[in-house]
Amino acid sequence: MSRRDFLKFTAAGLGGCVYLGANEKSLSAEVQEEKEEKIIYRTLGKTGIKLPVITMGVQNSDNPNLVRAALDAGMVHLDTAHYYQRGTNEGMIGEVVKGRSRDSFVIATKESLPKDRITGLYRGGATEEAFLRELDISLKRLGLEYVDILYQHNVWNRETALFEPILKALEKAKKEGKTRFVGVSTHRNEPEIIKAAVDSKVYDVVETAYNFRQKHYVEVRNAIATAAKAGLGVVAMKTIGGWSPEWQEHFGGLGSRGPYLADQGVDARAAMKWVLQDPNVHTIIAGFTTFDQMKLDLSIMKDPTLTTPEKSHLQRAISLASLYCQGCEQCLKSCPAQLPIPDLMRAYMYTYAYRNLTHAQDLVISLNLPDRVCEDCTQCLVKCTNGWNVQRKVRDIVRLRNVPLEFLV
Repeated sequence: MSRRDFLKFTAAGLGGCVYLGANEKSLSAEVQEEKEEKIIYRTLGKTGIKLPVITMGVQNSDNPNLVRAALDAGMVHLDTAHYYQRGTNEGMIGEVVKGRSRDSFVIATKESLPKDRITGLYRGGATEEAFLRELDISLKRLGLEYVDILYQHNVWNRETALFEPILKALEKAKKEGKTRFVGVSTHRNEPEIIKAAVDSKVYDVVETAYNFRQKHYVEVRNAIATAAKAGLGVVAMKTIGGWSPEWQEHFGGLGSRGPYLADQGVDARAAMKWVLQDPNVHTIIAGFTTFDQMKLDLSIMKDPTLTTPEKSHLQRAISLASLYCQGCEQCLKSCPAQLPIPDLMRAYMYTYAYRNLTHAQDLVISLNLPDRVCEDCTQCLVKCTNGWNVQRKVRDIVRLRNVPLEFLV
């Protein structure tokens, strides 16, 4: 990415933003004072739902008080999934929203049936009935009659995005009132999936990885523009673009807790603001796990202006190492063992950036890897576009298979 292209994109205006007041309920005087400032809302495409530009991704949080505080502060949208925290995440959210007015919050959950980890195609058993059974379990955990958005989760090829049994399940769930809107989420090969969502004439929302580190960010941006023009809501995730210790030198000492704390520099704030410069992004998912991190995200909800120093920080950060896998799939062509390397790299990021070892272990176990991994090759033939030593990272992360759960919780 040239400096000219980078600055040209980040100079884009927020276009069409509406300034509205936040909810009146608060937990403390400090939260009330925060809420008196104006929160920026955008409309989630043809759904008509008006959302703050920051959404709480609850994947990494098991603290109900943090979720309550986020809702009370005006962060009305909660994003979860059927399998987050081995199913307990939905149950925790259900307890938090119990007794709250149903129109005071927006819930999204995701369902995913087994796929081939190399091709991304569904395996046997991926049926309309199986998908709807997962949804019924999710609704029971949440204690809700319906969710606002139901996603087909983690899709990375067009055929899966348009898989007829799943599309029928989504349409049936919508018809039966178990969800208001339906969507698809994607961590890689994003432009293809976003375009498939438009072509389907079924999806209302797309949830996509989008960040300043993506080497194909222009293609992602163009696909998002196409989706928004077609009326689809656009939710961005993976907006920070990973993290590595090399950021410490440039962003004020991040330490072992990751890049999110408000007193540790502007990297997370700047990265999220960068995404929000695109007016076709309606909200971004922030996976905060502490009250300090929440406070940082609330500040972005009120002022996503990307400053000149923040642009400079991000420009420098592009050249630094990170934990973000581009999902380009070039590694799959050169690995003689046909290992699902992009998934393993995502598990590596969950471990060392998110500090979510349970989720990383779940992902690694779900890959059904052979007993011996990266032990038979004297020389690794995989050439990573990020320059990573893939063999070393794979050997590191597969050790999670043998760690007892009680050591991770």
